[in-house]
Formats: sequence, structure tokens, C-alpha cells
Amino acid sequence: MAEATTQQVRIERMAYGPEAVGRLESGKTVFVAGAVPGDLVEVAVDRKAERYCNGHVSKVLEASPDRVVPECPYAAVCGGCPWAQISYDAQARHKRDGVVSALARIGRMGEERAEALVAPLVSPSAPWGYRNKVELAVVESGGRLSLGMHAADGSGVVAVKACKLLDKGHQGVVKSVAGALSYMANSHHLDLERVGVRVSTRTREVEVALWDRPGGFPRAAVAKVLADACKPTSVTRVMQKGPAKARKIAGQERLAGRGSWGEVVGAERMRVSAPSFFQVNTKGAEKLVELVMEGLDPQEDEEAMDLYCGAGTFTLPLARRAGFVSAVESYGPAVRDLRRNLDEARLDNVDPIGGDAGLEFPDTDADVIVVDPPRAGLAEQVVSQLSDQPARAIAYVSCDPATLARDLARFEEKGTFEPASVTPVDLFPQTFHVETVTILKRRAGR
Repeated sequence: MAEATTQQVRIERMAYGPEAVGRLESGKTVFVAGAVPGDLVEVAVDRKAERYCNGHVSKVLEASPDRVVPECPYAAVCGGCPWAQISYDAQARHKRDGVVSALARIGRMGEERAEALVAPLVSPSAPWGYRNKVELAVVESGGRLSLGMHAADGSGVVAVKACKLLDKGHQGVVKSVAGALSYMANSHHLDLERVGVRVSTRTREVEVALWDRPGGFPRAAVAKVLADACKPTSVTRVMQKGPAKARKIAGQERLAGRGSWGEVVGAERMRVSAPSFFQVNTKGAEKLVELVMEGLDPQEDEEAMDLYCGAGTFTLPLARRAGFVSAVESYGPAVRDLRRNLDEARLDNVDPIGGDAGLEFPDTDADVIVVDPPRAGLAEQVVSQLSDQPARAIAYVSCDPATLARDLARFEEKGTFEPASVTPVDLFPQTFHVETVTILKRRAGR
């Protein structure tokens, strides 16, 4: 029998994603956008697959005790805050539960061991106003340029007056930048793909990064209109080439100001270029550094390794405490930022290595190691290379519980290292994302 297009559903739990999970009358799993565990809702089924369905809440019949009115008025239509209708205490529970579930199932640890291993979730920042960066989507229609946040249903952009996720002193910069560039587009052709905005309450720097394709560009006019709109300390243009799913940086231009963005993380002052990755939650980044340093406790006579090191978030504090650091990063702009940050910090005990972590794995014996890979996690080859190291401990910083769990299972198969602790850190309130810091210790006798 075909599923009805609308059904009453009791919501059971959160998925690792923007949606909650319930069951239709037939017993088929349904993933429901906008729902909260404990809700009784009327679900409109949007998409049907053989084993599950996707839908959205058309009416809340009985609200969960954990349902709240989102602080952001755009939460229901903007894709940036998919968990905004869930109380923060409940978000914290669901995030930790998601890490435990991944380790138990994907990591093959079992529920009891995973529960014992995973610490309570750490919340280093406020639930709102924590971000140092937002990206604006750009849509051109009928000769008009529209900038805003990505719509939750993928239908286009949502124009917003302010982003509640940005720190309070800069929330209005989204409207200012969007308005200035939309105005410019009336008289100049802007082939923009997206616009990045980075802000800092600590350095008071604001950077606007314009992402487009190589070609003509009204550099001076854009710099002037943005200067009038939001007084940025840096305006940069990042040019890309190649197909949409495999863009490559073709060049970067400084249109005004410093040409990079500055932030303070703990005791370190860092500069980051627009293409380089940097944690969007500065207080969260500081907590990650703290957990890594506490877990590894590097000593001045020890050698350290930092793989996927980016612009140096962990490299710099490691270099302050360890005797020598081998730092590996594959992304060219980040390698350049790393070298600049090391120079400005006057640290000369680091070997910055540009290249893939597996191919350019340092030819050295490390005592302590940090790995902070992208969402895809560690390549199996890198797990093997790490397992052959004589290190006493590894700190694995992960942004995806599923790939973390897979990699921990691979480490255990190798038999050299085993996880001693897993600490979830909430760098992304109002979303399903969760960061973790796992400390792996060398097994006795290995």
C-alpha cells in the first residue's frame, strides 16, 4: 500500500544530520525536518525511497518539552540553524549520543565501552553569536543579483537583516555586504559565486572575500562600496577555475586593506588568507588546543608531528612546548599562511612541509602527534604510517563522528594505539555538527 502523503508521527531521536527520526504507520523510517524528539507532529512526506522517507513538519500536534522558539526569526527558512528549535541542553545530549552511537556501531566498540569512553560534551561558547565567519550565497535572476543565506530547502537564498550566529557586534554586516554588492550589480557585472565574511571581536578585523572566476572585475568600485558599507580591514578577490565540484584556486587579489584576516587564539596571534580553513568558533578553537595540549603534554625534549596542520592552530602551541615539530599541510594557501605565522611568532623549530600527509609523511620518530584531517578522515595508509610511529600518544581532532569511529577501528586492528578518551566539543550550536578530540595512547608492550 502506498504511504499517505501526510501522517501523524511521534519523533524518537535526532539523526546525525539536520533531521529527526520517527516511524510511519507502516513502520518505515521517516526523516523529518524541523522536528524535535518527543514531538507528536503531522508530517508531510516529500520524498519516498524503498526503505525510508523524508518529510517536514506541517503541524505540531503535541510539542516536546525540548522544543523552543528559535532565537533567530529566519531559522525555519535558512539552512544555517537546523537545530534551532531544540533547547540547547537537548542539543548537547543528542550530540554526545551521536558520538557514542557512531563509536558503538561503526567503531565496533559496543554501547557499554563507547559510553565509558565518551566524556560529557564541552560547550566553550554561547549557543548564539559564536561564529567568526559566514558565507553568503549568490543568485542571479532576471538581471538582478541576490545575496543571502542558503535556503533550508535548497530553493535559493534568504535575505536576512542579521545573522544571529555571528558575534553580536557584527551581526548586521551580512545585510551591509549583501546590500552593497546588490547595489553594485545594478551598474557593474559581478560574476560572483559566493561571498565570505570573517570578523573578530579580538582584533576588530573584518574581511570580505569575493569568490568568482578569472576575468574583468571592477576592483576599485567594489572596494569603495564595501568600505562605505562595513569598513572592512581587508577586501580580497579569490578566483577559481574548473568544474563546480572540483574548483581550484586560480589566483587571489588584494582589493583593499591587509589582504588577510587576523585572529587571536589563546596566546597566539594568527593571520589567515581567505582560501585557508580556520575554525569558525574562536573560543571553540581555543578549547580544542587546550584539550590537545592537556592530552599530549608535550615536553621540551620531545619531537612532535602535526598532520593536516592548516595555518598552524596546533603547530604554534606545539612549537612553544616541544623541541621540534614536523608540520604537514597539502593546501597551498594554508602552507603560505603557516610559514607567515611561524615567522611572525619567531618560531624556528618547525619544519613546514607542503604536500599530502601520506605521501609527505615525515621521515622522523615523533613522541607526540596531532592529526586534524578533513571530514573524510584519515586514509588507511596514514593510519598504518601512524601506527608504525614510536609515539607515546596521538591526538585525533575530528569533525565527523562516523569517520572518526571508522579510523579508531582501524587503529585497533593495527594494535599499536587505543583510544583513552573521546571528548565532544560543541563548536557549532544550533546545528548537528560536533567536533571531537580523541587521545590515543600506546598499548602496553607495543
